[in-house]
Parts: sequence; structure tokens; C-alpha cells
Amino acid sequence: MAEHEHVRVAVIGAGFGGLGAAVRLRREGVTDFVVLERAGSVGGTWRDNSYPGCACDVPSHLYSFSFAPNPDWPRTFSGQRHIRAYLEHVTDAFGLRPHIRFGAEVKRMTWDDERLWWEIETGGGRLTADVVVSAAGPLSEPRIPDVPGLDSFPGKVFHSARWDHDCDLTGKRVAVIGTGASAIQIVPAIQPRVGRLTLFQRTPAWVMPRADRAIGPAERALHRALPLTTRLRRGLLWGVRELQVQAFTRYPDHLAVVERLARWNMARAVKDPALRAKLTPDYRIGCKRILLSNDYYPALARPNVDVVAGGLAEVRGSTLIASDGSEAEADAIVFGTGFHVTDMPIAERVVGAGGRTLAETWRDGMEALRGASAAGFPNWMTIIGPNTGLGNSSMILMIESQLNYLADYLRRLDALGGRAALDARPEAVRAWNRRVQERMRRTVWNTGGCTSWYLDANGRNTTVWPGTTSEFRRATRRVDLTEYRVLRPPAGRNVPADAGTGAGAGTGTEKAGVAA
Repeated sequence: MAEHEHVRVAVIGAGFGGLGAAVRLRREGVTDFVVLERAGSVGGTWRDNSYPGCACDVPSHLYSFSFAPNPDWPRTFSGQRHIRAYLEHVTDAFGLRPHIRFGAEVKRMTWDDERLWWEIETGGGRLTADVVVSAAGPLSEPRIPDVPGLDSFPGKVFHSARWDHDCDLTGKRVAVIGTGASAIQIVPAIQPRVGRLTLFQRTPAWVMPRADRAIGPAERALHRALPLTTRLRRGLLWGVRELQVQAFTRYPDHLAVVERLARWNMARAVKDPALRAKLTPDYRIGCKRILLSNDYYPALARPNVDVVAGGLAEVRGSTLIASDGSEAEADAIVFGTGFHVTDMPIAERVVGAGGRTLAETWRDGMEALRGASAAGFPNWMTIIGPNTGLGNSSMILMIESQLNYLADYLRRLDALGGRAALDARPEAVRAWNRRVQERMRRTVWNTGGCTSWYLDANGRNTTVWPGTTSEFRRATRRVDLTEYRVLRPPAGRNVPADAGTGAGAGTGTEKAGVAA
């Protein structure tokens, strides 16, 4: 990476958000950009999560970009391998590889008030950028709880997102910590080959049947021959979820019907009433993400599986002690304990106007204007930012809405002429988040009686969007300049000739010897 390289836009991360941003930039005529990726390949969470049984719980044709339909999905719900292959395909089909810098983990981003650009220090060198698009994602940094005595454990310990494929679990005593979306896929995948599996369950999950099936050759051929059928299939999947979200956001009591289906799903697989009692949640379905599986409950009913109704409280050598006092011996510990979602580590590395980090700004909870812009951080946008998550549909829908907002943001910057930056007004950020939290009050995520990863340390839901994806798309279609302050360089400040603001301004990728 060339010293003092300057680019129009720097994108952080090469997962769905970062690759989507790269495609949208090219479509907008912006070729002077880089994608900074810490790993050696694209894929984001679908590269990092390669645990046994890893798959998506959103239908394949909805969990893909609208501008890059895939008629050849092999199953209605795709596995990790196929999703990662899809992202590699998108990277090549849209000519993104020349823009991607692998092994370029962002160490620090600092806003320069005088030059109106971001100074970025990465593992591969330094550069500056007019605009930063942070697409690091909320599911990028694994969370392992601080368990007393864990260091004394003599066996293997790893998180589901950092699966140790060199560790052979055959015949071993394995402890799985957590009962979230990863754990319910890992448990049935490893149960047949381990000697003993102990599941430490702090809170049981609601699990519904997974309507998964193979998509046959004739069906795929139809989608290839008639692309309209792929769009219709996606539209139907989207429409059903738009209708369902009303129960989550406006009428949580109606979810009682869904609870009865979930209880039936459990009862048909788990005959032991004591085990069923352990596995039955005491909160409204939907308060935590509803999980989909056909083999989780049958796996738990197998004779080599124990379910401990308590979290892991302490480790003494190879003995694991649960919060209820029960003990289990283990040769390996697998943490399926989620990620740093409401306290994203990248926020520590973003230094805005006045030298304040984003982590300091978000100390009392994450807030961003329309899920994208934080006050005091000019020309910095986040993809999958605060309150843009979904509890029942595809995040790709939200990402594409945020890409619309990004595109208009860049158009507004260009229209200002000369050197300029946009900084979200604090009052606009507060007003937007006040409306979001007011709507959140009656949703199942706030009223359902659970404590989920959607909530931050203060008990505020800073993760989920309390509405439909179409509502969010309307809210992010255009940038309202009255919600931003326009910043200009200090009077008399000389700005380098290559630090312009137009779509074709600056040629950072060309200066570094990379074709745009």
C-alpha cells in the first residue's frame, strides 16, 4: 500500500455489507475506492463461521442481493459453503478484486478537521479517505464470557466462529455453551460422533421446524431460463415476512398461536417430560430470535446428550460447574455465546471530531441517524448500524436500503461543490432515535419478557429495526441535508490537488498500481 495514498471512499470489511457497498459505488460511477479486509478472502461472517452444520435461517433467494440473483441455489435454506461461494462469485462478477486490500485490518481511523478527510492506519499501511463506509458488521467479533478458572481447562477451547478444524471430537466429552442460532446447528452436527455432549443452557430457545428441501435441477433450470421466476420467488418470500413483522412490532399477543406450534414441534421429538420442561421458554416467542431446526430436539433426546439448565459458572480443571451447581467432565469446550453486537470493538478505533472515539460517544448506547451517521463523525457511515437489525427477515434487504442512502449521500457531497463534509446534527440523531425507541416500546423484543442480545448494557434495544423493511427503505431513500451540518476547510487551508470530492476525483487506486 503506497504511503499517503488518498482515495475517495474507504470501505471497511468484505462481507455482504462491504461487497454491496463496493458494487453500489461502481454503479454510481465511483471507481476511486478501496475495500479494507483484515482476512485473506471475502465472505465476512460466512467466511469466519465454518462450524459443522453452519447454515442460514433465511431462505436462499431472499438472502442474496437483488442485483445479483442466483438461480442455482441448491437448497431453500443454504449452507455456509454455498453462501461463501456466492459472495466470491459476486466479487468476480462485478470486478471488485482490484479494489480489495486483504490483510489490511484497520487499526485506527482519525478525522482531520482541517483537511476534512479520514486518516486510516491498517495492518498493510496508511491511507486517507474522504468518506469511510464501515461494514465490519455486528457479527464479526466473538464474545467469550469471562468464566473463572477457564485458563485451567486442559482441553481445547474455541468459539463457534473460530472453529478448530484440527480438533477431532470423535469419542470426546464435549461441552457446548449456549443455545443460540449457532449452537442449535452445532449440537445435531456433532452429536452422532462425540462420546458425550453436555449442553449448558442459560435460557432455552423457541425452535420451529425448518422448511428446508433440495431445489431440483428442473426448478433451477426454470429460474435460469426465466429470470422473472426468481424475482417472483424472492418477492413472495419478502411479502410473507413483511406481513409477519406486524405481529412482532404491533401485536405481540398474536404470537401465542406460533408458540403452540413451537410446543408441538418440541413435543413430537422430546418425549421425556423433564427434558421438555427444561427446554420450554418462559418468555413470549419472538422476544429472542426464533430458531429453525428439524434435528436439534431429536439430538437432545439422544442418550449421549445431557442438558444442563444453567450457564457455565466455573471451570476446575476438566470439571465444568453450572450456575445450578451441577458438574460435568469435558475434553473440549465450544462456546456458542454470540458476538460483541451492542459494543462493537471497531468503535474503539474510530476517532472523530475533537479526538473523541465512537466508543466514548456510544458509551450510553449506540445511536445513529437512520442507522448510518453518528454526530461528530463527518463523512463516516456504517452499514448494519444501530437499530437496523431484523428479527424475522433478511438483513440483505436492510443493507440494500443503506446502500441507497450511501449513494445519495455521495451525490449530495458532490452537489455541494469544492471540498466539503457532512456531519449529522446531534438533534437530528436524537430525534430519529427517540422515534425508534418510542416504536420499540410495544414490540415483542421489549415486552416479551426476555433478556436478549438485542439489548445493550442499559437494557435498551439498539439492535433491531421496529418496523417493516419497506418502511426502512422509504426512510433511507434520500439524505435530508437539514439533518446535517455542512463542513468546509478552514479559511486559507491548502487542500492537496488529489483530494477532490467529485466521483472521479483522486486516483488512489491508480496511484497504488491497482486498476480501477
